[in-house]
Amino acid sequence: MTSARPGPAVPTATYRLQLQPAFPFAAAAAAVPYLASLGVSHLHLSPVLEAVPGSAHGYDVVDHARVRGELGGEEGLRALSATAREHGLGLVVDIVPNHMAMAPRHNRALWEVLREGPESPYARWFDIDWNAQGGRVLLPVLGGPVGSQVDHLMPDGDVLRYHDHVFPLRAGTEDLPLPRLLDAQWYRPVWWRLARTELNYRRFFSISELIGVRVEDPEVFDATHAKILQLLAEGVVDGLRVDHPDGLADPDGYLARLHEATGGRWTVVEKILADGEHLPASWPVAGTTGYDALRQIDGLFTDRTGAHELLGRYRAYAAPQTDRGGNWDATVRRAAYKVLTHELATETERLTRVAVRLCAASPDLSLRDRAPWALRTALEELLVRMRVYRPYARGDASAVVTEEAAEEARLAFVVPEEAEAVGIVRRLLVDPLGDPSDADHADRVEFRTRFAQTASALRAKSVEDTAFYRYVPLLSATEVGGDPGAPGVHPDDFHAYCARVQRDWPDTGTVVSTHDTKRSADVRAALAVLSECPGRWADLLAEVTRAEEGAPDGQLAWAAWQTVFGLGPAEEDRVREALLKHVREAGMYTSWTEQEPPYEDAVAAFVAAGPCGPPGERVAAFRKVLEPHIRANVLGTALVHLTMPGVPDLYQGTEGEYRALVDPDNRRPVPFPPEVPGEKDALTVAALRLRARRPDVFGTAAAYAPLAAEGPAAEHCVAFARSGEAVTAVTRLSLRLAEAGGWRETRLPLPPGRWADVLSTDREFTGDARVADLFEHRPAVLLERVPGS
Repeated sequence: MTSARPGPAVPTATYRLQLQPAFPFAAAAAAVPYLASLGVSHLHLSPVLEAVPGSAHGYDVVDHARVRGELGGEEGLRALSATAREHGLGLVVDIVPNHMAMAPRHNRALWEVLREGPESPYARWFDIDWNAQGGRVLLPVLGGPVGSQVDHLMPDGDVLRYHDHVFPLRAGTEDLPLPRLLDAQWYRPVWWRLARTELNYRRFFSISELIGVRVEDPEVFDATHAKILQLLAEGVVDGLRVDHPDGLADPDGYLARLHEATGGRWTVVEKILADGEHLPASWPVAGTTGYDALRQIDGLFTDRTGAHELLGRYRAYAAPQTDRGGNWDATVRRAAYKVLTHELATETERLTRVAVRLCAASPDLSLRDRAPWALRTALEELLVRMRVYRPYARGDASAVVTEEAAEEARLAFVVPEEAEAVGIVRRLLVDPLGDPSDADHADRVEFRTRFAQTASALRAKSVEDTAFYRYVPLLSATEVGGDPGAPGVHPDDFHAYCARVQRDWPDTGTVVSTHDTKRSADVRAALAVLSECPGRWADLLAEVTRAEEGAPDGQLAWAAWQTVFGLGPAEEDRVREALLKHVREAGMYTSWTEQEPPYEDAVAAFVAAGPCGPPGERVAAFRKVLEPHIRANVLGTALVHLTMPGVPDLYQGTEGEYRALVDPDNRRPVPFPPEVPGEKDALTVAALRLRARRPDVFGTAAAYAPLAAEGPAAEHCVAFARSGEAVTAVTRLSLRLAEAGGWRETRLPLPPGRWADVLSTDREFTGDARVADLFEHRPAVLLERVPGS
């Protein structure tokens, strides 16, 4: 055990732990000696504040003033921090500023709002539209229309009970008959299906169980951040991960306030950047949580040409409709329309009401006489054309809500005068706000805020939670932050990305697996090999399709076979549950809110008889044949992640082989230490310990330089140097490499000096190293310059 010391201000590497009642602070503390031995500098903890009892993730916070009791409370967190310090580790914690759980029984602030209404001192906490629903909060909790549920709505003293739900009664209403009692409350319990169109509070995406919090209000910010700031000030916690800042009214203002309140502690934000989009330079943060890096790393090991051929094979096999999985852009567009008019219908309606109000009262007569339906249509047509998550208050909205998008949106109208609604909506979004004393200033600010928040929810729901499950030619490309329509990244583009990160955001986070990834990095690494052999994959599916019958539809079958190929041997229930989630998210034949039992039964039967039955053995045999190439991708992905610019975050268990599907599969407990460490573990530890020992080589002031291989297979070697002291070299597209004849006389010119293989102390290289020699033992190698050479 090393002596206690504070961790560095900027982590060298973090290790993500998923806390839950089954894995509390004490369990994390017990794992500290092992985790410290890996070479990370900080533990990265999922949310630690009080959450809904039993929560397996902690993002449903109910009390910001208390550390979660089920995890061991504040005493347990402080004990974990002390143990971590004794082993030289710091703590980074995940905070959730955007929302709280819609659980009045446990959420005291919300309880008071439901009891006292808009006059409650807590009313300012929540993003509630008191002008809608007659000034009452809609609570979509009933199993059916209220008339069918009266026998379950039970006044009990000063509370109203409905099954496991408990709500406060407004003072003086306890003895009223049930109909009058319900009408007298500051809330209205309704059938859960009414949330789609009638809800009057902002949610997290379309999840009605999570209510938006107004942290843009300084008093709300102070109240909801006091405990975290105390833990930072007292040295219990060292840094922060901010969950979903895109949901906030003013991310710019929030992050500036947070930066000031924390004294500039290392903070990263869960911001999904579209391809080519950059993090706002004004944000006082270290960077993102790393999904932009994930897209680059995955793309490096994906064959662009083969992925395009795989798309053609998928279309021939599954025959998807163009806008229901056949074409990426068309699939996203259709999914966006569906989300806007269904899951986010209430948000669209609220935006429309503000637009109508602005136009009707505007001193600019050109804005008047606009039909609500036209403004709603204009809003929808602009929203579905958004290529990024949202515009920002201090950014240039005109670059996000483009004139090109507006021109396309006008085509939705037949009458030119009605099409003017598009231009009007765009003007409300991009024109200067004007003087704060203007009568319509508040409405203009609200309109822009609501548009941005709705845009981010739409992007997440339509892309990540719908289109990713409909467009499935290559499942490894359908990952958070990814662009399935353009899989594959050229090495030159990867190097350019890394150089930009080192220059602009050297302390940003990087990830390849998280609690939110659809598949772990090792599963995606296996799937990426299919982009190198699309014809062989299609032929194999033709064989297994003849061997089984009963696939519910071609797209599901294609995705299911890829799932078992990527995952490898696994329990049937894991595959079945992941694929049931897949078809519900896709929403083409069943969904979470309109489940079709016959279809879902057919999915389960197909999984059992096909991918997890005898035909699945052929897929397993094919995977075994490709194992050397899967290995190359797995080790290459790991090493690039650990040595590229930025601060790598390792998800629990991913230091070794880790195959997981979408949550909750990827939140299963992992053993500490692993039962049988393998070569990935060894490579991970070597890279992490080098980073810890030489932070100057990889950190804020480090350098990044691409290294170009020379010779017949040069394109298959990706290499770079860090600060002239470490070299990473990995094998890219190894199946194509083998088919082309191997490395032959390909060489990699190394920087001056003698270079030792970090994993093999008896191997050194100088000058123009033969790549075949570099990769003699493994397809990824990490070199360190020998001191004095």
